[in-house]
Amino acid sequence: MYNLIDTHAHLDEIENLSLTLEEARGRGVIATVAVGSSQQSNMKTLAISQAHRRFVYPAVGLHPWELGNMGAAGIDDNLRFIEQNIAAAVAVGEIGLDYDKRVLKVASKELQKEVLIRLLETARKHAKPAIIHSRYAWKDALRIIQAVGIGKAVFHWFTGFSGVLKDIIDGGYLVSATPAAEYHQEHRRAVKEAPLQGLLLETDCPVSYGREDKYESRPVDVLRSLAAVSELKGISEAVVAEQTTRNAVDFFRLDIKF
Repeated sequence: MYNLIDTHAHLDEIENLSLTLEEARGRGVIATVAVGSSQQSNMKTLAISQAHRRFVYPAVGLHPWELGNMGAAGIDDNLRFIEQNIAAAVAVGEIGLDYDKRVLKVASKELQKEVLIRLLETARKHAKPAIIHSRYAWKDALRIIQAVGIGKAVFHWFTGFSGVLKDIIDGGYLVSATPAAEYHQEHRRAVKEAPLQGLLLETDCPVSYGREDKYESRPVDVLRSLAAVSELKGISEAVVAEQTTRNAVDFFRLDIKF
């Protein structure tokens, strides 16, 4: 059994959470980074981390999907809450850009960029790493991160171009592998090309995975991410587990010894 960390989980969306976390513990998961996506989500995530101290580590964020549901005042309220609670968090996330046409209908590129810059400035001010969502917006997200001067960022569930991936790694940033690395062509390519020192493991639970046989993910499914990375790279699961867990501990500055 390996020591693993699920570095991106929406625990506030999971039912029967205590049982789900116990299942993960029993399979070698030693920590979970719980990400927030809105003020309500952040509040619940912080409460979960208090109930599961030293196992659940919270991140507070504002997902680009949420921007269409709020006006300027709502955005200000969310950013204010993040600023007020950032000391309790290990990162700012989930934040970023999403250029899917369904998202752009309700939240323009300009609005998304403006909010991302403000969130990244908060992360920089408090020396917190950033957890980045960048669907179809990989290059813009990287440019903004570099322009703001963010030292530590992870592009979660990366499916972008090889050239952008190279720039991410060369910039000292990380990408993360999900269970989609079992079958998703672009994600598999990115995971294979990224150096092991630049990889984290995650589930993005409770998102559903699979092509024919779909399943709702849980933190324990970080084992699937591990197996996929091992297969793609031709490296033993033990080596992948050791390096990615060390990457996570260092990146989030977790108080964990393993």
